[in-house]
Amino acid sequence: MSEIKSVNPYTGELLKSYPSLNEPGIREKLELSDQTYNNWKNTSFSERAELMSNAGKQLLKEKQKYANIISLEMGKVIKESVAEVEKCAWVCEYYSKNASEFLQDEPIELPDGKKAKLSHEPIGAVLAVMPWNFPFWQVFRFAAPTLMAGNTGLLKHASNVPQCSLAIEEVFERAGFPKGVFQSLLIDSKATTQVISNPIIKAVTLTGSEKAGASVASEAAKNIKKAVLELGGSDPFIVLKDADIDLAAETAVKARMINNGQSCIAAKRFIIEQDVYSKFVELFSGKLKELNQGDPLDEKSDYACMARADLASELYDQVKTSVEKGAKVLVGGVKPEDGKALFTPTVLTDISSNSPAYSEELFGPVATLFSVKNEEEAIKLANDSEFGLGSSIWTKDLKKGELLASKIESGAVFINSMVASNPHLPFGGIKKSGFGRELGRYGILEFVNTKTVYLG
Repeated sequence: MSEIKSVNPYTGELLKSYPSLNEPGIREKLELSDQTYNNWKNTSFSERAELMSNAGKQLLKEKQKYANIISLEMGKVIKESVAEVEKCAWVCEYYSKNASEFLQDEPIELPDGKKAKLSHEPIGAVLAVMPWNFPFWQVFRFAAPTLMAGNTGLLKHASNVPQCSLAIEEVFERAGFPKGVFQSLLIDSKATTQVISNPIIKAVTLTGSEKAGASVASEAAKNIKKAVLELGGSDPFIVLKDADIDLAAETAVKARMINNGQSCIAAKRFIIEQDVYSKFVELFSGKLKELNQGDPLDEKSDYACMARADLASELYDQVKTSVEKGAKVLVGGVKPEDGKALFTPTVLTDISSNSPAYSEELFGPVATLFSVKNEEEAIKLANDSEFGLGSSIWTKDLKKGELLASKIESGAVFINSMVASNPHLPFGGIKKSGFGRELGRYGILEFVNTKTVYLG
C-alpha cells in the first residue's frame, strides 16, 4: 500500500505519513456519502445554516492550530495562513446567511397566463479535487455552498497536504455535521479517476493545473458528469500613465508575492505605459527587495519557500530558458539549491514572445515587466495569453478603466485593486483558465438541479 507523506518544505523534515485508502476503504466512504445524502438533502436550511455557522466558529476558535498546519505543510508564512483560516470562516458565515435566499423557488409568468417555477435541488455526492497552494480556502469555497445546497462532499486533496485535508474534515465533525456529509479521501490520482467514474459521484470540481483539469474534465465527460474547473492564470496588471504609480507599485509587490507567488490569481505580467515605466520599475524593484525571507512560522517573515523543491527547480528552468531567449534579470535569477524549496524573488524584463516567461504561467515569485506605448497596446498584450482568469487596471479615470475592462478577456477585472477572491463575487475564468463559477450566488447554483415545474 502506498503512502501519502506530509513534508515540511522549509526544512525537508518528514512530518507524518498516511497509508493511501485501499479499494474497500474508498467504497465504504462513497457508500456512506450516498447514504448520508438521502437524509441530508431533506434537512432544513435553518439546520444547515446553524451547522455551517458552527464550522466558521470552529475555524476561528482554533485558527492558530490550523494556520500552523498550513505553514508547516506547504510553507506559507504564518500571518498569511491565519488570514486564510479567517477567510474560510467568512465564507462559512456568508453561505449560512445567504444560501436559503439564493436557492428560493423562482416564479415564472407565461404569456398564456399559465405559471411555472424553477426550483433548485441538490444532486448528491460531489467530489472536489483540490490544490496545495491555499489548502483550506480552496476547499471551503467549494464546501460551504455545496453542503448548504444539500449535497454531500468528498475531498481528494493534493498529496503534499494530507494534514490539511484531515483537519478540514475535523472542522465539519466538530461543527456537528452528520457523519458522511464531508469526508477526506487520502488517495492517489489513479484512484481519483476511479472515484469520478463511480455512479455515486454526481459531479466534480477541480482547482489545479491545466493537465490535471484536462484529465478530470475528460473523465467527468466520459461519465456524463458536470465539472467545474478553476485552472491556471497569467494575470495582467496594467498600469496606465495617469495611475497613482506609488500605490500601484506597492500593491503590485503584494499582488505578485502573496503566498510567495503561488496563486492562480497572483499578478504575473506587469504591463506599464512607457511614460511611467521607469518610475514603476524602480519602485517595484525597491519594494520587492525590502521583503523579509524567513521561517514560515516567524511572524516577521514576508515569504518563506515554495511548496516543494521540485516546483522551485521547475520555476528556475522557466527563468533560465527565458534568459537564454533574451530576457534580462533585473532582480534575483538565482538558481535554488538542489533539493531545496527556497526561491529568490525574480524580476524579468525584455521578454521575447517565444520564451516561457511570455506564454507560460510562472507559479512562484517571478514577475515579468513589459513596457507598452499606449492603452491599445496594453490591452492587446494582456489578451495575448492562453489564460483568462483575472486582471487588474490602474488609472485615475474610472470611466476609462471600465471601458478597458470590457475589452479584457478574463473572468474578472479589478480596477485600482489587486485581484482577490471574495465570497460575494463570482469567481472563475475563461480560455485555459477553466469554466464554471465559484462563490456568490452563481457558485451555489453550479451543483444543483435547476428544475422547471409547470403549473398547468
